[in-house]
Amino acid sequence: MTTSWTDAIRDYGSYLTIERSLSPNSVAAYMNDVRKLKDFISKNKNNKYPSELTYNDLSDFIARESGRKDSARTQARLISGIRSFCKYLLIEEIMAEDPSALLESPRTGMKLPEVLSVQEIDSMVNAIDLSKAEGHRNRAIIETMYGCGLRVSELVNLKLTDIHHHEGFVTVTGKGNKQRLVPIGSVALREIGHYMEKRNMLPAIIDRNVLFLNRRGRKLTRVMVFTMLKNIAEAAGIRKKISPHTLRHSFATHLVEGGADLRAVQEMLGHESITTTEIYTHIDRSYLRDTILMYHPRAKHK
Repeated sequence: MTTSWTDAIRDYGSYLTIERSLSPNSVAAYMNDVRKLKDFISKNKNNKYPSELTYNDLSDFIARESGRKDSARTQARLISGIRSFCKYLLIEEIMAEDPSALLESPRTGMKLPEVLSVQEIDSMVNAIDLSKAEGHRNRAIIETMYGCGLRVSELVNLKLTDIHHHEGFVTVTGKGNKQRLVPIGSVALREIGHYMEKRNMLPAIIDRNVLFLNRRGRKLTRVMVFTMLKNIAEAAGIRKKISPHTLRHSFATHLVEGGADLRAVQEMLGHESITTTEIYTHIDRSYLRDTILMYHPRAKHK
């Protein structure tokens, strides 16, 4: 029996969640791409079944979506989503050949992430009003994100039992529920200690083992952290576009600029591939020049 779009999309969602262990946000993005493809096929390709998809069908779909003037990066992500769906159809033997194999992704170039200087991070920390109820919490959040290079999803899910004070490590649960140990410095631990004094005074704590809570004793949302950082950056007079990921970028960049081994940075960030970590080698030219002059055998003065 030929698999319908409804069944294929439903089972594809389960595959992404269970077998690939993708986050809910990633699953939602992939599913949105496939639903767009389904709508296009329904309206323009005589409502073909997923098993009947051809390269021309996919190429026409990508061309239609590209006509919406999406960025090259958005187009590349869309093509990646379609390839993932076709790979699933192959695995399940719903189709015999992969029609997405010849799709070409647009050149996106390397987009360097926004990075804060150490002085700018200090300015943000100093701009926090500690007289407010959330002051110590917000300072602890910034020091933890910057000190450990956490994703915002990793931060909001940190548990009290994840903080190993005496050992100086944090257990971080990253993408795909993979856990890693990340060193945490004395500054972040000190700020967490100050925050815990305030946390214990909350009138009610609903999520008891969650580290960072809102005033109602519940786990913070990603949006709350984003808004908090944006407001603090404005108070510090920083005009850069700030997001929770900015602190993660800054963590990695400062480590690499300081001479940290790229493999160690990869481990701390929880990157599966070293190529993902290599974006943080966009360090200043003087640092590169000094490194070459110091270590390259042909650059040393005789």
